[in-house]
Amino acid sequence: MGHASIFGYFLQAGMVVKVVMCILLVASVLSWTLILQRAWYFNRKKQEFDEFHHRFWASGDLSKLYLDIENSNTGYKEGLIALFYTGFKEFTRLSQRGKVSLEPIQRVMQISQAKEAEALETHLPLFASVGSISPYIGLFGTVWGIMTSFQALGGAQQATIAMVAPGLSEALVATALGLFTAIPAVIAYNRYRTKANTLLNRYDLFQEEFVALITQQTSLV
Repeated sequence: MGHASIFGYFLQAGMVVKVVMCILLVASVLSWTLILQRAWYFNRKKQEFDEFHHRFWASGDLSKLYLDIENSNTGYKEGLIALFYTGFKEFTRLSQRGKVSLEPIQRVMQISQAKEAEALETHLPLFASVGSISPYIGLFGTVWGIMTSFQALGGAQQATIAMVAPGLSEALVATALGLFTAIPAVIAYNRYRTKANTLLNRYDLFQEEFVALITQQTSLV
């Protein structure tokens, strides 16, 4: 079915079906915009993770790495950099007091990771909502269009398929648009949920590595 046919069905449809189609079109455009934005975002987060993880293990002096981050002009720190920065900052504070323990270090890193988790999961509820609701909105438009078609058929002297077919076609377009909107949103939700969980698992592993390294250097038990 071409775009011209869909546009023609839209012009011929009733007001309720037109409103349904417009809602689905707006939801589809918004969903695709966020899908592309999230694709760019997760690619950037993965690249940042890999770069800093390599930089962390290649660094012979974590204090120098910490000072480089603190003196950088990036301002807000995020991702793995934020986890390392908050953890090492707490470690430095405890070291200056002469009483280093792992629990406060782990706690501040977990708080930082919770903020990262919130950023990673941004827009996921929207994808879930669009994916679950759009088919029902489309189905509502279809049912309404079919009802209208049969009402018009009831007032006709002679019922023919030619009288019903155009109205049914217009109504079914709403269901098609609902599926067209829902399917990419569901795929995006599953894909980006998996990417978010993968990054969070890698953050957990980094925390364990960092704490183990601090333990070795300070002879903590």
